[in-house]
Amino acid sequence: MRTAVAALPDTAFEQPSGCTGWLVRDLVCHLIIDAQDVLITLVTPAEAEPTVDAVTYWNVEDRPPTGEDPLDALTVRLAAAYEEPRLLTFHLDDVGSAAGRAAELADPGARVSTRGEVLTAGDYLTAYVLEWTLHHLDLIAHLPDMAEPPPEGPARSRAMLEEIAGAAFPASFTDKDALLIGTGRRTPTDAERAELGELAAKLPLLLG
Repeated sequence: MRTAVAALPDTAFEQPSGCTGWLVRDLVCHLIIDAQDVLITLVTPAEAEPTVDAVTYWNVEDRPPTGEDPLDALTVRLAAAYEEPRLLTFHLDDVGSAAGRAAELADPGARVSTRGEVLTAGDYLTAYVLEWTLHHLDLIAHLPDMAEPPPEGPARSRAMLEEIAGAAFPASFTDKDALLIGTGRRTPTDAERAELGELAAKLPLLLG
């Protein structure tokens, strides 16, 4: 994500992202908050047995975000306060690189606590593979010249989304299409909907 954001031209920060109501700059600000959350969680040990894993960490919401959530609104105001794209990029690189080092040093089997749940550090970081892969797609949703996520991310994220859905996406779907359609970021065509069969009734999966 740091590499993808560093490659953005300044003009891209004022473009819409794939997140409803957010510009690219708002999404980048959210990524900074994500990186802070990783740092906080990895130094918040827990003694209790895990309550969730990388898949059950995710809740499926009833309705999509509207942008009216107080934290979402704060993110937009905070992003605007940066004023210059380079400041957002610098902060993400600074905090993101620290989060990356912390992830490399973490014991995957250690238990950590976040959002009122307990899970292993390995499962927590695996959950973020899905989070950041989706947000990489959000980042470039209206920027066709920007690089796609590395293929390992969409492949792992698709597998996780299929576990959450309790069903596999059609083999004809690319990993990217499975993620975009599965999470409501793109409406399936009539042909794709027919291929989805009974799975279509479960979509979109609004993750929170």
